[in-house]
Amino acid sequence: MSRNFGSDNVTPVCAPIMSAINAVNTGMVASYGEDEYTERLSAVARAIFEADLVIYPVATGTAANALALAQIAPPYGGIYCHETAHIVTDECGAPEFFTGGAKLLGLPSSDGKIAAQRLETAIDLANEMGVHHVKPSALSLTQSTEWGTVYSLEELSALTAVARRHRLPVHMDGARFANALVCLGCSPAAATWKSGVDVLSLGASKNGALCAEAVVFFDRALAESFERRRKQAGHLWSKFRYLSCQLLAYLEGELWLANARQANAMAGRLALGLAKVAGARLLQTVEANEIFVVLPERLVTCLREAGFHFYTWPWCTVSDGIPVRLVTTYATSEADVDDFIHEAQRLS
Repeated sequence: MSRNFGSDNVTPVCAPIMSAINAVNTGMVASYGEDEYTERLSAVARAIFEADLVIYPVATGTAANALALAQIAPPYGGIYCHETAHIVTDECGAPEFFTGGAKLLGLPSSDGKIAAQRLETAIDLANEMGVHHVKPSALSLTQSTEWGTVYSLEELSALTAVARRHRLPVHMDGARFANALVCLGCSPAAATWKSGVDVLSLGASKNGALCAEAVVFFDRALAESFERRRKQAGHLWSKFRYLSCQLLAYLEGELWLANARQANAMAGRLALGLAKVAGARLLQTVEANEIFVVLPERLVTCLREAGFHFYTWPWCTVSDGIPVRLVTTYATSEADVDDFIHEAQRLS
């Protein structure tokens, strides 16, 4: 039984993806992406997203985000995002480094989602300041957000409409895109380019892959020379079949959605159980696979002493306990969740 609710990066590789890696581990295959698996991945991605897109696999989410943003924002540009976005808090300055100096402009809210009017106001202010302010250059949206919430299609369209009016390309950090898609119940196309998204960082590592992410350009013009940017950054693998086969296994047969559906369901189950724990208070509506809850300080200590792993959440301040983040995964079982709830109820 797993007592680790710290992250969706802690899981083993899911069996179909490990099988896919083993299956390609034979014979001599062309290198640097000239293999049949990488070629087939492009066709599969185009069919799934219903678009004549370009897809570039990379090994990490930080690389996907930083290289995508470097492609669409100049060194003197400003990239609008949420103040708790992963690109702001967890990527060690990689977006700033790879853009050559673009500034991340974090916008506040209590639920991880940017409001369209707040974005409009921020862009207007920057334009009024002229040359003294970084040039508004891109919008980056996280889906699902760092608070576990999910932008509706209406919210996405409102934000991308603002970006369009100001001629800003739109990037989506989709480290947990599959979890958001399951929540929305719509097509991948509807959740991306049909809602105004130009480039997607498509995550797989948090949802069952070994090490596989991708930068997906729906606007092919924005992808010009990206293959060289990826090479310069050290993300053009020589044995590319081992990266592409993971994404193929992930996308084909809807494994990505099945995994996300399990993770989301376990988050919902955990949220329902926490509602019965004395002193527990949810901070956000649970929409994907992250739960943010305030727990009494004593209970946090007791749960950790009982062997449960999770993180406190530093991005908010409360007076009635400790804010905690709990993450469920494709590998989280009902027994894992019920174990946590039982112990929390017993110790509270």
